[in-house]
Amino acid sequence: MRFDIADLTLFIHIAESGSITGGAQRSHLALASASERVKNMEFRAGVSLLTRRPRGIGLTPAGDILLRHARRIVGEHDRLCAGLTAFAAGYGGTQRIYANTSAASWLLPGRIAAWLSAHPGALLEVEEKPSAEAVSCIAAGLGEAGLISDAVDAGDLIVEPVAADNLVVITADAHPLAGRSPLALREVVNMPFVGLESGSALQQYISARAAAAGHALIYRIRAGHFEGVCEMVGRGIGIAIVPEIQARLYARRFALRSMALSDGWARRSICLCYREWAALAPEMQALLGWIRAGASASQR
Repeated sequence: MRFDIADLTLFIHIAESGSITGGAQRSHLALASASERVKNMEFRAGVSLLTRRPRGIGLTPAGDILLRHARRIVGEHDRLCAGLTAFAAGYGGTQRIYANTSAASWLLPGRIAAWLSAHPGALLEVEEKPSAEAVSCIAAGLGEAGLISDAVDAGDLIVEPVAADNLVVITADAHPLAGRSPLALREVVNMPFVGLESGSALQQYISARAAAAGHALIYRIRAGHFEGVCEMVGRGIGIAIVPEIQARLYARRFALRSMALSDGWARRSICLCYREWAALAPEMQALLGWIRAGASASQR
């Protein structure tokens, strides 16, 4: 049984779009050609891979297995091609690392700048994802490592805490809550909030914790980054829950007050996450070691 990269890519596109027509369009193939490729894949596999429905397709158990491996194989193939292209241009291979909102916004930038300065031939791709998605990608072999919150279940992956990422409540300096530390979520749930955009990994985490406690936070406005959130809070638009490091960063600029959250879920860590250290590429081992050392030094 042999499938080529084009077959596997087509199958991924069909599964993600929910139809052979959609998969054909994404693969830039005629519908008849895509259908014939799927039939040949099923013939070679000796088992049905798709269930045909009046509106679209579904995956059989065998199709689920194929999809999981196809994503890993196509991902490895893409990284291989990118790595060889980089070497041909005089660079080293490209390292990809996933990062949740907190890691991408404050932990990684300084470390990455130092890493790239110390390794002129290195290429690095940072992809921001919610921690749960990063875990899924690493487990599926789509990437080697990531920086995630310790609040998610990483399954069999190795998780190594590297930095504290506690959440705090921030208010304007003249707000009635200013200085009342610590605060519990139940004490602030009825107040207007400023939040990050709903797709933010951190915002999803905060909303989920509030919902689990039976609360729905009221957002007056959402911003695309922490600077915008902190500026709005400083202007008295509402209060916010942000990582402590962000509160410190913008406290003086926007006249903010920061109060600890007493809820257990507010005490978090950013963790390195990977499958097995020995299986990591030497370049990735070096990068993670650099991040680990820098994170430790910054918190002394």
